[in-house]
Amino acid sequence: MHELSIVMSIVDLATKEAAKHHASAIEEIELDIGCLSGIDMDSFDFAWQQAVKRTILEKANRKVNRIEGSARCSDCDTHFKMVQLYDSCPNCKSHLAEIVRGKELKVKSLVLPD
Repeated sequence: MHELSIVMSIVDLATKEAAKHHASAIEEIELDIGCLSGIDMDSFDFAWQQAVKRTILEKANRKVNRIEGSARCSDCDTHFKMVQLYDSCPNCKSHLAEIVRGKELKVKSLVLPD
């Protein structure tokens, strides 16, 4: 389950960032997770519950922004919504596409106590 290693990396990043600001807690963490990132959200949620215990994120409010997938067809330049990585262009049916959005996996913000 790679979701656990991802969550552990997020905990590590948040811990280091809080330490830079001499914070002992984090009130809120906001994440951007693309629908095409390969993250299984059920597994991510389970891993989150387990991995944040006794960490700086244990009581933090977690906000997850799910970023829809979109692509640009390399053959006809059509922009289209992409639900799965191998969706074809709705205009010309080509499978050659550049993913524009949806593979994001990042910590967007941390809210530290005053």
